[in-house]
Amino acid sequence: MKKSMIANTVAAAAALLAIGAVHAQANDTLKKIKDSGSATMGVRESSGALAYTLGDGKYTGFHHDVCQKVFADIQKQLGLAKLDIKYQPVTSQNRIPLVQNGTVDLECGSTTNNATRQKDVAFAPTLYVEEVRIAVKAASGITNITQLANKTVATTTGTTSVQLLRKHERATGVDFKELFGKDHADSFLLLESGRADAFVMDGQILAGSIAKAKSPGDYKIVGEVLSVEPIGIMMRKDDPAFKRAVDDSVKAMVKSGEVAKLYDKWFMQPIPPTNTKLNMPASEATKAAWANPNDKPLEDYLKK
Repeated sequence: MKKSMIANTVAAAAALLAIGAVHAQANDTLKKIKDSGSATMGVRESSGALAYTLGDGKYTGFHHDVCQKVFADIQKQLGLAKLDIKYQPVTSQNRIPLVQNGTVDLECGSTTNNATRQKDVAFAPTLYVEEVRIAVKAASGITNITQLANKTVATTTGTTSVQLLRKHERATGVDFKELFGKDHADSFLLLESGRADAFVMDGQILAGSIAKAKSPGDYKIVGEVLSVEPIGIMMRKDDPAFKRAVDDSVKAMVKSGEVAKLYDKWFMQPIPPTNTKLNMPASEATKAAWANPNDKPLEDYLKK
C-alpha cells in the first residue's frame, strides 16, 4: 500500500511538472516565435479603419500596420533573418479565447480594454480612444437616443455597445428591440436592409462601414456619445517578456511620430478599397493616450 501511495505521489508530481512546463511554454511567446520562425496576427474582417479585409486573404488597417511594425521589431530583437506573419481571422466572440489558447499572438482589431477583459488577457498601450455612437439612415429622422423608442437597434455579437446604450442616462425608459449581427459588416447590413433602424458601435467602425456602403450619403452618425473607450491590441496574460517587447515597440512608434503618421494615413486620407476619406481627426483623448502611453482600462477613463 505504501508503494502504491508513493507511486501515486510520484505520478501526481510528474503530472504537475508536465502541466507547469506546458503553461510555461504557452506563456513564452518570444521563444515560440523564435523556435517556429513565425507569429500569428489576429485580424478582423470589418472593424473600420482599425482592421479590415481587402479580400483574397489580404488584411489592412491602422492596428494591422502597428502590429506589423511590432513583429518587425521582435524579429530584430530575436535575431531572426525572416519572420513569417500568419493571419488568423477572429470575431468579437472568439478573439479572447484564441489569444488565451495560443492560436493568436497579437490580436490587432478593435477590442475595448476593460477591467473584465484584463483578467483574461493583456493589452498593449492604447493608441486609439473610441467614441461609441449611433448610425442611422439619413432619411429616418432619428437624431438622438430617445427617438429609438420602439425601434430595432443592431449591434455585433460579443460587443458592449447596446449595454452602453441601455445604461446611458438619456436611454432611461426607452424600450427598443435588439438585433445582433455576427460581425460588423453583418450588423451594418441589418441597417442597410431596413431590418434595423439603427446600428450602435464604435464611431470609426460606423464611419468605415458607411464609407464602404453603396450610397454613403444615405447614412449619418447621430446622437450623444455613449461612451469613451480605450481600444487596444491584445496578447496573452502573464507573459512579461513578450508584453515588454510589444510595449517598447509601441512606445517607440509613438515617440518617433510614426503612430501619428499612421493615424493620418488611415483616418484622414483616402483608404482602400474605395479611396474614401473618414475625416476623423484624433480626439483629445487619443492625443492624451499618445502623450502618456499606458494600458489603463475603460474604468479609469470613466473616473471623474
